[in-house]
Amino acid sequence: MIQFSQTQEVSSVNTRKSSQILASVVLGVVVLSAVGVAPLEVIHNAAHDTRHSSGFPCH
Repeated sequence: MIQFSQTQEVSSVNTRKSSQILASVVLGVVVLSAVGVAPLEVIHNAAHDTRHSSGFPCH
């Protein structure tokens, strides 16, 4: 029984790791696709607003 439990635990960890990797890849593709079709001014303004909201000066 102990061997089965350890195998099941390893399988569960591998499944979670695979899910995290897949989610990261999907998020990356979505972000790159959105940035790829967005006008440059929109991307600049988003980055600019993010810097200001984080407290980093940019001027």
